Amino acid sequence: MNKMTIHDAAFEGKRILMRVDFNVPLDDHQEITDDTRIVASLPTINALLEGGASLILMSHLGRPKGKPNPAFSLRPIATHLGDLLGRPIAFAPDCVGSEVDRMAAALKPGDILLLENLRFHAEEEANDEGFARQLAALGDMYVNDAFGTAHRAHASTEGVTKFLSPSMAGLLMEKELNYLGRASGNPERPYLAILGGAKISGKIDVLSNLLEKVDTLLIGGGMMFTFLKAQGLEVGTSLLEADKVDLARELLRKAETSGKQLLLPVDTVVGKEFSNDTETRIVPVTEIPADMMGLDIGPDTVTLFSDTIAGARTIVWNGPMGVFEMPVFANGTFAITDALVAATKTGAITIIGGGDSAAAIAQAGLESDVSHVSTGGGASLELLEGKVLPGVAALTDRS
Repeated sequence: MNKMTIHDAAFEGKRILMRVDFNVPLDDHQEITDDTRIVASLPTINALLEGGASLILMSHLGRPKGKPNPAFSLRPIATHLGDLLGRPIAFAPDCVGSEVDRMAAALKPGDILLLENLRFHAEEEANDEGFARQLAALGDMYVNDAFGTAHRAHASTEGVTKFLSPSMAGLLMEKELNYLGRASGNPERPYLAILGGAKISGKIDVLSNLLEKVDTLLIGGGMMFTFLKAQGLEVGTSLLEADKVDLARELLRKAETSGKQLLLPVDTVVGKEFSNDTETRIVPVTEIPADMMGLDIGPDTVTLFSDTIAGARTIVWNGPMGVFEMPVFANGTFAITDALVAATKTGAITIIGGGDSAAAIAQAGLESDVSHVSTGGGASLELLEGKVLPGVAALTDRS
């Protein structure tokens, strides 16, 4: 990554405008239910404070549709961040305006100001130049540590870089790009990708791109049934994207002609209904009953996939193997997490590509037992697709 990072500058006495990803889940009482993304920002925050900076943090939260909405206020995040850091966090009533300008100008080294939700202004997602200029005026330098939003050209990720120099990557951004960049650029082989989740449609580009780069591709989750249908098998009432069957057939053909291994499940756990309490059984994928749906990979597939994982040196995983939110259909997904932990112990590079995969490994309590858990599902997928991320491209080149 030939972009400046916070290793490349001095921060003594500087006000740093820092984009973070505090888009965390809140319950009905405005309590944070998962603070993973906040915790992930702490190394960069602490490094900048130790360097003598003051910080102006900015983030979005949820989808307030360009208007102020108390349900999406970042105020609870300010309180929680203060608890994590053991220091007070000032909270701005907005992200732009005279009051915010005054609060930012008053900051002293070691102070932190968190701005209100950027998406309370439609100009944020529109990458409005005037709005970006107002944000940029708050700081002396810009740091982007919000990998989860780096695939969006918004005012706070791309626009501000036109008015603040240098614009640098934070430690989390640097780590994400190093791991995912290595996987998409120069992986140690054998290189294995595991793709799951509900649908092919959201992962067409990543499927096509990974087939050109990996040695082996494992397919699980709801998308497996479209591939099975492409092989001429009946899938009962399982999730099926009928309009993607030809595409799945083409991907299978592409794997065969390019000498790549594309492994599909050999058995599945089927249920009568989409419910944790439904009647279930394990069947070969060639014998899915007409009145039942596949909701997880079966034990023979777990063995096949785990053995394949054990032989790989670089492994990227994106998407669960089944409906892991329901305990009866979670075995396949959690077996994959165990296999990845075992592979990590033998020296493999294991990368969890955000989203539901990150949620699954967090639920298993194994985040620290793999090489890297990405904080950005969409951004990690786009990087693996080979796309340039606008929020990264906009950062200052390292001379």
